[in-house]
Amino acid sequence: MQTQQIPLIDHVHIRVADLEASRRFYRAALAALGRSFSSESKTHFACEELWVDKANTHVSRLHLAFRATDMASVVRFHSIVLEAGGKDNGGPGFRHYHQGYFAAFVFDPDGNNIEVVFHGTAADMPL
Repeated sequence: MQTQQIPLIDHVHIRVADLEASRRFYRAALAALGRSFSSESKTHFACEELWVDKANTHVSRLHLAFRATDMASVVRFHSIVLEAGGKDNGGPGFRHYHQGYFAAFVFDPDGNNIEVVFHGTAADMPL
């Protein structure tokens, strides 16, 4: 009898130095992907399994990848989050992690490496 696999990741919790700067950044980033905060207060904000609050001591340092529905969404995301306080860490383009991997990278206000990726097909790769 096979057991059903549960998702490996239950949630991601990011602790930030400046909650309002991060709120602006992630509000823009999520909107670029058609999402919005599911919970928000003076002390935190959240979207689905992502929870962000102010650090009492050390801020988080992580790589977080959001999934996009197409290449245009990757390009739009990158542009929007740069305007919202992100710093470029690799513009939109194909990566050679696997065929069709189209991604962009930015640093959020605390230096977390935020990626947006569209997992296309081999047909999406340039020759």
